[in-house]
Amino acid sequence: MAAPLAYALIATDLDGTLLRGDDTLSDRSRAALARVADAGALHLVVTGRPAPRVRPLLEDLGCTGLAVCGQGAQVYDAGAGRLLWSVTLDRELAETALGKIEAEVGEVYAAVDQDGVDGLTLIEPGYRMPHPTLPAVRVGRRDDLWGEPISKVLLRHPELSDDELAATARAVVGSLATVTMSGPGTVELQPCGVTKATGLARAADHLGLSAGRALAFGDMPNDIPMFAWAARGVAMANAHPELKAVADEVTLSNEDDGIAVVLERLFG
Repeated sequence: MAAPLAYALIATDLDGTLLRGDDTLSDRSRAALARVADAGALHLVVTGRPAPRVRPLLEDLGCTGLAVCGQGAQVYDAGAGRLLWSVTLDRELAETALGKIEAEVGEVYAAVDQDGVDGLTLIEPGYRMPHPTLPAVRVGRRDDLWGEPISKVLLRHPELSDDELAATARAVVGSLATVTMSGPGTVELQPCGVTKATGLARAADHLGLSAGRALAFGDMPNDIPMFAWAARGVAMANAHPELKAVADEVTLSNEDDGIAVVLERLFG
């Protein structure tokens, strides 16, 4: 009888983790994920990107199962092309939270990800997309951001660092929203209590899998809840210091196939 797998669920962030800087996946990483599948374990993408911005990548990966999107606000079924579950950020609360932040730090630039499998990313004047390859629609004024249900708000400040903006936002937003930092130039407001861990737990429960057999990979502070949920958390060499501080292991960078190095060791 074959020995049971140490890890039945492999959860990976995308940007700065599984993907290289040009949004591609190396042949070595593809081969490592194929080993995972051959061994009977499941790979779940767990990303801050909303479902519409993840679909092309999932198609490229050949994923037909579940993916956790929008910082945990969405569980997307790639095979069926639909959301199994989603939660939205109340738009009045979002406006209130923005007002509190701007009262402390001055003007910020905002964008929103609309809810749904066809939701758009809308950006107000002055906002620059941290990933220029991701499609976005520029609107004329901030009020235009709130026309449809949203899953999150993205913030940028013209002078403050991401760490400074995130710290101030956490201090003043309180229970209005959850504040995360998911990458360079990406401070976000999402529904209160929603994290990558809550979305991953929901997906795992749907699949009949437990945290005790989950291995997670990430690179930014928004991955901290996911690491706390999973049995083991592996940070990339390029990871934010806050994530490295709570990781069980630090592997090579995303550019150097850090995920593949670990998976080859475990599923070789």
